[in-house]
Amino acid sequence: MIEVRNLTKRYGTNLAVDRVSFTVEEGTIVGFLGPNGAGKSTTMNIITGYLSATSGEVLVSGKNTLDEPLEVKKLIGYLPEQPPLYMDMTVKEYLNFMYDLKKVKLPREKHLQEICQLVRIEEVYNRLVGNLSKGYKQRVGIAQALVGNPPVLILDEPTVGLDPKQIIEIRDLIKRLGKNHTVILSSHILPEVQAVCERIIVINNGRLVADGATDTLSHDLSKDHRLLLRAEGPEREMVHAIRALPRVQEVISLGEKEPGVFEISIETDPNSDPRRDLFALMTRRGWPMMALKSMDLTLEDLFLQLTTSDNAAVAEEYGDEMDHAELLQGGKDR
Repeated sequence: MIEVRNLTKRYGTNLAVDRVSFTVEEGTIVGFLGPNGAGKSTTMNIITGYLSATSGEVLVSGKNTLDEPLEVKKLIGYLPEQPPLYMDMTVKEYLNFMYDLKKVKLPREKHLQEICQLVRIEEVYNRLVGNLSKGYKQRVGIAQALVGNPPVLILDEPTVGLDPKQIIEIRDLIKRLGKNHTVILSSHILPEVQAVCERIIVINNGRLVADGATDTLSHDLSKDHRLLLRAEGPEREMVHAIRALPRVQEVISLGEKEPGVFEISIETDPNSDPRRDLFALMTRRGWPMMALKSMDLTLEDLFLQLTTSDNAAVAEEYGDEMDHAELLQGGKDR
């Protein structure tokens, strides 16, 4: 659906985007992460055709944004961080204006009604945009992006400034939109990205530093794969039995944490998941499991380590030769 190839953007001597490449498959929701000034908005503006690239290219459904800009814009609905709203218009007037501006051919009344129902703004349809709450303004912003029914939606910080209830509502809306659209979502709220997105792309200092499935990215980029078990039973026997499980590399008791309850560190093969075997063992031996958690990096930890200045400097020095695991470790092995 979207192909970004060696995208580079310079503003004078400032390199805002540096040889960024990625693809987004049809029907997926992708989280686009990075600190302020990382190049996220610039990249999204180039994809939408609002900015030109210094070099590289973007294809949307096989159409090049440079060669066929008008055709590409018909395929994309864009919500910038500040929604392009006219405060002196009613919601009805504004959406009709956007309908005419985009030269939409779909039946006007039916199409706009469907959008209003989808984003749940029917009750404010005849109200002035300027009198709406922040949450409703965001919904109207998403509604304008949906005018013309584009297959691709690019949403830049869609929940910024919203209260927790409004954030949940917009998050649920994005999930519904993802069933029929390809969505690129930029956000600083990491739990939101984790809850909504199927894949995460991280950009820092204009360069792509991580790309992977939301559920597995932290595991894939964690160098230390450990489980922390808290269980009740004889310490030595538990350690010996767990050590005998397949693909377990190291087992260390961290001592008694409660009366008769021990905490045990279990290092595993990076490509294995011993939890089922571990549960079966503990059940069979009658040793109650009080807690079990993964010591892989959280998404917050991953984001911070990928976007620190030290790691950015390492990435700049070693470039594409450095793999993600090395980058995560800040280049210590070098």
